Amino acid sequence: MSATTNNKFNLELFFELSPDLICIAGFDGYFKRINPIVSKTLGYTNEELFASPINSFVFIDDQDITAKNRKNLTQDAPLLNFENRYLTKSGEIVWLSWTSMPIRSQEVVFAIAKNITHKKQMDSDRNKLLADLTQTNADLKQLTYTTSHDLRSPVNNLLLAFDLMDVSKIKDAEALEYIEVLKSAAESLKITLDNYVDALSQKNVLTVPIETLNLNDCLHSVLQSIRTLVQNANAKIGINFSELPEVIFNKAYLESIFLNLITNSIKYAQPHVGPQITISSQLQNGVKQLIFTDKGLGFDMDKVRDRVFGFNQKFHNHADSKGIGLYLVYNHITSLGGQIALESKLNEGSKFIISFKN
Repeated sequence: MSATTNNKFNLELFFELSPDLICIAGFDGYFKRINPIVSKTLGYTNEELFASPINSFVFIDDQDITAKNRKNLTQDAPLLNFENRYLTKSGEIVWLSWTSMPIRSQEVVFAIAKNITHKKQMDSDRNKLLADLTQTNADLKQLTYTTSHDLRSPVNNLLLAFDLMDVSKIKDAEALEYIEVLKSAAESLKITLDNYVDALSQKNVLTVPIETLNLNDCLHSVLQSIRTLVQNANAKIGINFSELPEVIFNKAYLESIFLNLITNSIKYAQPHVGPQITISSQLQNGVKQLIFTDKGLGFDMDKVRDRVFGFNQKFHNHADSKGIGLYLVYNHITSLGGQIALESKLNEGSKFIISFKN
C-alpha cells in the first residue's frame, strides 16, 4: 500500500470517527459531504440533509445572521467561532460553534462544528442564578432599609417617653437601673437604625465608606445595646485587641459582624452552660485579622462546609433561627475585599478568622 493511499485512509478515518461535526458545503448553500455525527446530532438522514438548503435546518431566529455569514464565506472570508442554533428533526434546539474555511477556486467551504448545547445550558443556568442572587440581594437591602426606617418612629417615641419620665419620683434603685438600661439600649438602637438608613440610602453607590475604626469602641457599642441579653445568658466574653487595636472598615458592617457573631454564640451555647466567647485581633504575616471563638454547639464541617455562610441556612433546631446572621457576616467581609474562614467541631465550638483587606 502506497504512502498516498495510507494518507487517504487516515483522512477518511478521521472524517468518519471525529466527534465534531465535519462537513463540506457548496457556495450554493447545500451540504456536499458530512460525517456521521452531523446526521446523528440533527436526527436527519444523509439524504434529507443533502436534499434541502443548509439554512432550512437552522433555527428560524438565526437564519438571517447565518445567511449573512455564509455570504461572507463566498467572498473568501474565513468564519471563526460562529455560534448558531439548529433545529433537530425531533424539534430540539442544538447550539453549534463553527469554524469554516472557504476554497473559492472550488466554490466549497470546509467546516467543523462543536456541539456547545451543554455549555449554553450551563451558561443559562448560571445567568439565572446570578439574576436570582442579584434580586435576592436587592430585596434584602430594601427589606433592611424599610425595617430600619419604619422602626425609627417607635424607637423615637420610646426615647421621648424616657425623657418625659420623672425618675426623681422613683425610689427603687433596681428599677432606676432597669430604666437606665432600657434607655441606653433604645439610644443604641436608634444610632444603629440611623446608620443603616444612611448606608442603605447609598445602595446604588459602587463604594462603601470605610474609615479607621477602634475595635474596642465598636465592640463596646454593640455590647451596650445587648447588655441585658449578655447578662441574662451569663455570657463570659474575653477581649484582647492589644496587638491590633484598629482596622480600616465600614462602621455599620463591623458592628453588624460583632452583633451577629455574639448573639449567635449566645443563642447556640451548650445546654446548661453559659456562653464562653473570646474576641481578639492580630497581625498575621502583614494581614489584619479578627479572631472570634466560642465553646458552643459548633458545626459538623464535613456536612455544612459549603453551606455555612449561605442564605437562609439553618444548622441547629432553635426557635429564633433565621439563617441570616452568618450570611450577613460573610457578605459584609467579602464585599470589602476581606475573607472569612471557619474552624469548628460539633459540640466543641467554633473559631471565625476574619481577614481584612486593608
